[in-house]
Amino acid sequence: MLRLIGILLVVWLVVTVVGAVLEGLFWLAVVGLLLFVVTAVIGWNKRDTRV
Repeated sequence: MLRLIGILLVVWLVVTVVGAVLEGLFWLAVVGLLLFVVTAVIGWNKRDTRV
């Protein structure tokens, strides 16, 4: 599960960078950033806190 979340974080980061670099795709950067934050929060909540 954490591997999937890690892959999604990388994908959202790439989408955000592409949206920021290409002109006229600012909306893609915003969507990528929002998805990155949501995925990071989900991953943070799903992590195993037991030692």
